[in-house]
Amino acid sequence: MLHIKNATIHTPDHVIEHGSVLVDGPRIAAVGPAGGMPPAPGAAEIDATGLLLVPGFVELQLNGAFGHDFTADASTIWRVGEQITRYGVTAFLPTIITSPLEKVDAGRALVTGGVPAGYRGAIPLGLHAEGPFLNPKRKGAHNANYLCPPTLEAVAGWSPGTGVRLVTMAPELPGALDVIRELTSRGVVVSTGHSDATYDQALAGFDAGARYGTHLFNAQSSLGHRDPGLPGALLWDDRMTVGFIADGVHTHRSVIGLAWRMLGPRRMSLVSDAMAARLLQKQVRGQPNVQASRAALLSDRELEVFQLIGQWKTTRQIAQQLHLSIKTIEYYREQIKRKLGLKNAAELTQHATAWAQREVPK
Repeated sequence: MLHIKNATIHTPDHVIEHGSVLVDGPRIAAVGPAGGMPPAPGAAEIDATGLLLVPGFVELQLNGAFGHDFTADASTIWRVGEQITRYGVTAFLPTIITSPLEKVDAGRALVTGGVPAGYRGAIPLGLHAEGPFLNPKRKGAHNANYLCPPTLEAVAGWSPGTGVRLVTMAPELPGALDVIRELTSRGVVVSTGHSDATYDQALAGFDAGARYGTHLFNAQSSLGHRDPGLPGALLWDDRMTVGFIADGVHTHRSVIGLAWRMLGPRRMSLVSDAMAARLLQKQVRGQPNVQASRAALLSDRELEVFQLIGQWKTTRQIAQQLHLSIKTIEYYREQIKRKLGLKNAAELTQHATAWAQREVPK
């Protein structure tokens, strides 16, 4: 038995100053003010004066960390899981991004194969398949070569029992509603994201069974006062829990506050959307690898431009492909260089090429 005393305890509903927690084996036996909880006979004690005690974090969108990428190598799930506990994460959904469906199969096999002997890390609860059923207009950093429409054949066998817990898809795509119904009937949570859905298309996805939204405002149709799109539907519909990257970069601080006021603790789900270079900033700084910067610093449009630069496209070719002016592409090139700390066009091409090669699933 373990007695943790004098901690500032955060519960789902309130904060207990100078609180105590009594742990009996794998279960929390009691929580309350320290003065009202006498020490249990024989219990080991930890004095947590000045420290916070919170429930373990459940991370629903983690692409990798510490130099490991789950899509590139599913076996790294265990290595990352052993390290993220130091940041309070006790369970997580390893996220497989848009790639050949064999990559999802590899992840499924790993998480259903049992915990390795001696493993003491965070528990993978199943996969989050973020793609490949995404709208190309809102693909963000996902590889367009692997995007495909949702079909019942593609998700055959996907269920919590076979390793898939959460699937992100664009509800406006042909066939999406049938796939949402089928997945939810199996117990899979379907999330709407990387989507250009109108408000009505989003509601149709919710009515079909979708109950989550992937990183609100990012890689989604815009929120307009006459056309609220997917973000408006997610904020309005009380059936939906909404994922949110509250880092002050993906969304402005004022928008974080507005979303919190509308969603509250019961409907907002904070995610990191971390990737391979998360927690490796010191190691990658100065190297021709922008994995630590690409998701956190670049907008969706900048990522598109960056990816095309990495494919050795000229400014004119990029402008034609994205249906933008050459002047606009030149502006994006300057923004990317500024955000990533690159000195000139040669460095931009070098980093973009390295990044593009890293993004192609092996």
